[in-house]
Amino acid sequence: MARWEPDSRGRLERAALALYGERGFENTTVAEIAARAGLTERTFFRHFADKREVLFWGAGTLQELLVGAIAGAPESASPLAAVTAALEAAGTVFQERRESARQRQIVIAANAELRERELIKLASLASALADGLRRRGVNDPAATLCAEAGIAVFKVAFERWVNETNLREFSQVIRESLDELKAVTAEARS
Repeated sequence: MARWEPDSRGRLERAALALYGERGFENTTVAEIAARAGLTERTFFRHFADKREVLFWGAGTLQELLVGAIAGAPESASPLAAVTAALEAAGTVFQERRESARQRQIVIAANAELRERELIKLASLASALADGLRRRGVNDPAATLCAEAGIAVFKVAFERWVNETNLREFSQVIRESLDELKAVTAEARS
């Protein structure tokens, strides 16, 4: 094997997703992932701490993107508008990775441990969004409510988007899900 291969992380991720789909997460080893990617186990561990990290390695980047979009929203934006801007920014990134996002979601849905890890990730994202809103001067409970609602919209929109066959833009599904939430809350006030 060559000492250096381009896109090792991407090759490992694609190999892992393929094997998880074929054999299941539990029945796939790091050695098999590395072999499928044409790399060594040592290379795998340079990129990922364990085989779960193949599915969750981008969480920190996603959090930075969301928090940065909240910070970059116009000062006049309402808390919910700032969260919406953040979700739409994330939607742009996910749009480019639709098929791998779909494969990832299937693997996570099939494993209780991974579903728990995904919920922890979403809770961390909600906390980071709330902190971003607080830095904008939004007090609690408004900051927490907007952040939690935003993550709920993100979760529902993501699940709808990866399961769709008509290939709409993720940001469009986010806006539709947010509109549905607004309609439900407007009904509650009536």
